[in-house]
Amino acid sequence: MTTIDLSALDFWAQPPSERDTTFAALRAADGPVFCPRDDGPGFYAITRYDQIAEASRNPQAFSSEPIAASLDDPPPEVAGLLGSMLSTDDPRHARLRRIVARAFTPRMISRATEDVARLATEIVDALVQRGPCDFVAEVAMPMPLEIVCRMMGVPESARPEVVEATNALISSIGDPDHQDPSGKPRTAVLVDNVRFMHELMGELARDRRANPADDIVTAMVHGDVDGEALSDADLGKFFVLLVVAGNETTRNALSHALALFTEHPEQRDLLLSDLDERMPAAIEEVVRYATPVNWMRRTATGDVDLLGNRFRAGDRLIMYYVSANRDETVFVDPNRFTITRNPNPHLGFGSRGPHFCLGAHLARREIDLMLRELFTRVPDIHATAEPVRQRTSFVNGVLELPCAF
Repeated sequence: MTTIDLSALDFWAQPPSERDTTFAALRAADGPVFCPRDDGPGFYAITRYDQIAEASRNPQAFSSEPIAASLDDPPPEVAGLLGSMLSTDDPRHARLRRIVARAFTPRMISRATEDVARLATEIVDALVQRGPCDFVAEVAMPMPLEIVCRMMGVPESARPEVVEATNALISSIGDPDHQDPSGKPRTAVLVDNVRFMHELMGELARDRRANPADDIVTAMVHGDVDGEALSDADLGKFFVLLVVAGNETTRNALSHALALFTEHPEQRDLLLSDLDERMPAAIEEVVRYATPVNWMRRTATGDVDLLGNRFRAGDRLIMYYVSANRDETVFVDPNRFTITRNPNPHLGFGSRGPHFCLGAHLARREIDLMLRELFTRVPDIHATAEPVRQRTSFVNGVLELPCAF
């Protein structure tokens, strides 16, 4: 088949239906297709569900190091700040995940859920008063970022700076052509905002070591459970991961949900006919259909086999979840949005393996409570225009989505 540059932003700017056609052709190819690049090393496109599942189960052969969320290796000035557990392998990954899992215990999730429910009510209260607006800015974005800040104990006075830094960070990561209003180079913007988040977490860590509290940061920086604790640097990396991955996944899933239920009114009617019964499956279908994170990278550690396909040491493999979630061998009528889909073993939170999303349960609760609040109080809320999409290949991001009710 004709080689397609899957790294080109023009490819990702196409209507989703055109991208789906391309990925269907890639899945039908004899094996993973090599994608050369003009501005960096090429990579193999891993597009089938079974290939991604197999690679995800085998980190010894398909490594997350040196980085999982970039086609290119990070520049030296950034590498030390961005190396979260997302881009590590065992045994370091297992150690970090054990410590970070303290943020997602049933008790911590229960406490966060209470915050989510209150925040969803506050956001919809403000929405009802405001009227037609940008759904992303007023509904989808405030929810996950505020929850992350509350979970991590970020003082209210610092939260506006976190919002500003997060937006700048996401823009500089996602769009290589992004121009910062200040005129700074993209890498400088990235470094400045990541350092701000590290410094903020460093201050919190020092305070919690001196003044322990019943919160997540205290649990992570004290080795009182099993002798393991996060360093200031690791805590900073975890915070960056939360504000980018946790924020983007939920924010974009909520935005896509509104767009999808506007485009498919019969599915909205079906959901509204029994919110309690339909909501869990509806959330899974939104995450499958939208696939908020398009891909992750792996690097072959040696000459290895992946379901009959050979790779050499150093080969870069890009696992396209956005393609696997349309795989005809797994999903019946995969291009159809249907909230009664069952089974629905989507890869919207990654594939089963050591890197499956630790915050998936919390993300589902955030989406559930916000959609429930919206469709209970303003059931006719709908998008009034097509979503303005983020210019990036990594996330299926929505920048703006006007709504009315």
